[in-house]
Amino acid sequence: MKLLLTKDVAHLGIVGDVINVSPGYARNYLVPHGIATEATTANVRALAEERKQAEERRRVRMEAMRQRAERLKDVEVTIAAAANEEGVLYGSVGPREVAAALRDEGHDVEAAHVQMNETIGRLDNVTVRVKFADAIEADVKVWVVRSKATPAGEGEGAEAEK
Repeated sequence: MKLLLTKDVAHLGIVGDVINVSPGYARNYLVPHGIATEATTANVRALAEERKQAEERRRVRMEAMRQRAERLKDVEVTIAAAANEEGVLYGSVGPREVAAALRDEGHDVEAAHVQMNETIGRLDNVTVRVKFADAIEADVKVWVVRSKATPAGEGEGAEAEK
């Protein structure tokens, strides 16, 4: 079924695109939610200006992503985590922790941008891909180091016991 998008939809198109979808998807989701309408010539003409604006917004967004990816080149972050003597972490380091470390360094990165096949479970250095869009990505070196925990009896509480 051919429809005309009235809103941008990820992995489907932008405002003004004529798309071909299954009748059930059109009838049950796209049309009732106002995301798409019938693809008539009058509707296409009416959405022409919105399409130009959507393309401009997309161009600006892509340029901002390119700049963020460029700033991430050669960036290294260090994440401190608790580990045993063999270097095995008590927890793990995943996309959320990597994104938080990058944000702490001043980079605008969400956990969804961080591409990891599996979480990091050992003290190690790993190269992690940060993907903003299909062709916009950067590699970041992540160092997982042992957190500095004070042994029992040597911290602040040791003086209070004496």
